Amino acid sequence: MKDSFFRSMTWLHTWVGLLLCWLLFLIFFAGTISFFRHEISLWNQPAVHKIEQPKVEQATLINTGLDYLQNKAPDANRWWIGLPSPRQPEVHVSHRHSQPDGQRDKWIDEQLDPNTLNPVEGMVETRGGNFFYRLHFDLHYMDRKLARWLVCFASLFMLIALISGIVIHKRIFKDLFQFRPQKGVRAWLDAHNLSSVLALPFHLMITYTGLVTLIFMLFPDPANTLYEDGVKGFRADFYPERQRLEKSEQTLNTPAFDAAFAHFHQNWPEQKIKRVIVDHPSSISATIKIYGDNGTLIRDEYPYWQYSAASGELIKTARLDPSGGEVLYGGMIAVHSGRLAHPGLRWLYFICGIAGCLMIATGCIMWAKRIRERLKPNQSPSFGLKLVEALNLGTIMGLPLATAGFFYANRLLPADIAGRADKEILAFFLIWLVCAVVAGLWRAKHAWQSFAYLNAIVWLLLPICNALTTNGNLITYLIDGKWILASFDLVFLATAAVFFFQGNKLSLKTSSVKPTKRPKRSTGKEQKA
Repeated sequence: MKDSFFRSMTWLHTWVGLLLCWLLFLIFFAGTISFFRHEISLWNQPAVHKIEQPKVEQATLINTGLDYLQNKAPDANRWWIGLPSPRQPEVHVSHRHSQPDGQRDKWIDEQLDPNTLNPVEGMVETRGGNFFYRLHFDLHYMDRKLARWLVCFASLFMLIALISGIVIHKRIFKDLFQFRPQKGVRAWLDAHNLSSVLALPFHLMITYTGLVTLIFMLFPDPANTLYEDGVKGFRADFYPERQRLEKSEQTLNTPAFDAAFAHFHQNWPEQKIKRVIVDHPSSISATIKIYGDNGTLIRDEYPYWQYSAASGELIKTARLDPSGGEVLYGGMIAVHSGRLAHPGLRWLYFICGIAGCLMIATGCIMWAKRIRERLKPNQSPSFGLKLVEALNLGTIMGLPLATAGFFYANRLLPADIAGRADKEILAFFLIWLVCAVVAGLWRAKHAWQSFAYLNAIVWLLLPICNALTTNGNLITYLIDGKWILASFDLVFLATAAVFFFQGNKLSLKTSSVKPTKRPKRSTGKEQKA
């Protein structure tokens, strides 16, 4: 402990914030992008850009999907039909098949045009925005359980840093309106305070609810106390639709789809459907699972109806009238993920997420600047300081560059190349790795400026690359009212402008630094005088 409570909190805030700040930056960065994961998936599939919003009823789309799957994959162990939305204009039809030797079941995904009801041609293999969504908490290339434990610890560190930061903030409201550029470390401190205080409610909410999403991994004792199977038993009770059903060997010739949907529409006529899943469609034990659309409700899981495909009778429902605990738990997860229909709220989430990235980045840079300023003229920087500076440059400037590389890979990789989705992701990590290596080896003063200009050029050329490789561009998107696609080009250009501005500011700062003159040694004559 330090000699006072304030100093103890300052020490805690500094080191808790620094130890895992680069992992936190990755989590915040990927999480911020994943607020628009469906839009990224749309951008990554040029074949669906011309699809208009469906003019037919949901019942027609569902019947078309069922007929298509019945002809395409009658022996699959599961059918999956995802209905279109403004963020996903196509109808998703997927079928899953069992694999031998205990291998994971294989999904085959296809898309249908909701207006022509024909398969969409020209689809490419891509993870789209789901890559950033999974990277946010699974960290890719890593064991899933280990990754989530690391994310939990990083989130706990983040929460401690936020609370200790509030404690040591004596002028929290004054700092909201104070920024002093060209003041060295003071400018970085002002930027850190501004980005922290401006979106402080969001930072607290997103960190706390992030821990709630993995609460039963952190604290399994309540579930272990109430259920014989522990967390597994709790999940079976809370998520009945996720349980595997035993398949009967007796075949089902004519599924009672019409009876099941007739009963559903008669009893819940106002309920829109999000997706339909059929388990073991060729078996007498087949079940039809209907998931309702939550719309703008702050809920994570969808209301659920399960019907017998053999008789069309309702078997059970879930979450039609959720309890207070279900509403609280699901609401926190929904608030964290931003699964709400309003585009304005997603943009607010995105801006606050960018503020969180700036908060973490300025804290990292400020720590390194302070340590370097304390060095004596003849003192060389320590290995720890060099490591922090390299991680700062490689992470803060490397991740945006790698993200641009991910978008370039989506447009430039051949459509028929094997493992195309994995190669897009590989391009992301290879570019980030190169940035990290260069940051570790290149000790030049203008390294940050060079990375800023490189980011500006790469992001500026992205709309041009998109226009050359697809049938659309910013002008046609605006004329046709394709606001989601137009937003991508505008965001690319805005990102390039930000990095160009940053490069110019760093250039001015470098040119304004003058070498300090050493004082002349006094001579004997001067002393005599």
